[in-house]
Amino acid sequence: MTDDSPLKHSGIILWLTGLSGAGKTTIAQYLEHKLREGDRPVERLDGDAIRQHLSQELGFSRSDRDTNVRRVGYVANLLNRNGVIVIVSLISPYRTVRDELRSTLHNFVEVYVNAPLEVCEARDVKGLYAKARSGQIKSFTGIDDPYEAPLNPDITCNTAAETVEESVAKIMTWLEAAGYLQGSERFASANSDRAFQHISP
Repeated sequence: MTDDSPLKHSGIILWLTGLSGAGKTTIAQYLEHKLREGDRPVERLDGDAIRQHLSQELGFSRSDRDTNVRRVGYVANLLNRNGVIVIVSLISPYRTVRDELRSTLHNFVEVYVNAPLEVCEARDVKGLYAKARSGQIKSFTGIDDPYEAPLNPDITCNTAAETVEESVAKIMTWLEAAGYLQGSERFASANSDRAFQHISP
């Protein structure tokens, strides 16, 4: 997080990182719906859509992955500084570039969507993990390319043990406690000494 007080900025970047199949997109969609119910300005940046529309020329080398993450961070920050709640669901496997975003972007909140590899593989309706294990897909995160889990995420959603609703409720509780949601100043003042504590089950 930056040193800026959360009450000075209505925008925020919720950066959901985790393995393919961990539940990032599902949580992001549900969270977007919950926030829109409160008439809040929200934009969701999904990893697959970004690859299709913004980063078509990039491959899956470490350098290309980092470039993709930085592009998404740039777009997210433009929206954030104009008061938009930005939900990013992106594998973003490398810790260094995520930490770079944390140190340079306003109101960056890292949400670790955590699920064991075997759970992610069991959920894989597209069969991507099977193709990666058979060698049909190269440089697949979690198989032949590493995923570097966050060491100190702001929020952790353990989706093998939590329902989508529970994970989203956890994020909403954090936002209220941190004072990012309209009408939640009472949470921020009452919990000023713990508003940014890391939340995990």
